[in-house]
Amino acid sequence: MTAPFLMSLLFGLAFGQTMSYCVPTEYTMHVERRECAYCLTINTTICAGYCMTRDSNGKLFLPKSALSQDVCTYKDIIYRTVVMPGCPRHVIPYFSYPVAVNCKCGKCNTDYSDCIHESVKTNYCTKPQKPYLVGFPI
Repeated sequence: MTAPFLMSLLFGLAFGQTMSYCVPTEYTMHVERRECAYCLTINTTICAGYCMTRDSNGKLFLPKSALSQDVCTYKDIIYRTVVMPGCPRHVIPYFSYPVAVNCKCGKCNTDYSDCIHESVKTNYCTKPQKPYLVGFPI
């Protein structure tokens, strides 16, 4: 093997995990409550991207805990709260949502992440929309 090829191979193996593309990404979500008159459109950030994973050839001999692969998940999260418009007095109008500040490649934690393969395609409004104005969180 040539020296440049060997050096690039070693560099790729050593820094492959840090070069993963797992970053906060803009995301628009629609939120509505049955009791409220409007749907709220919120712009936030979520963690999205690719993480380097390795597939083991010895799957039959390893415990299931060793077979989980790294996913793009949250490192730092803050929560913001908004008021849902058009809610009657007896309904609490507050809605809190996460904002990804930093992301990492790691094991998927179901305490705060959705660890499914396919996303649910129900991110739409059935009621009139009210956009959330930046600068007015509670």
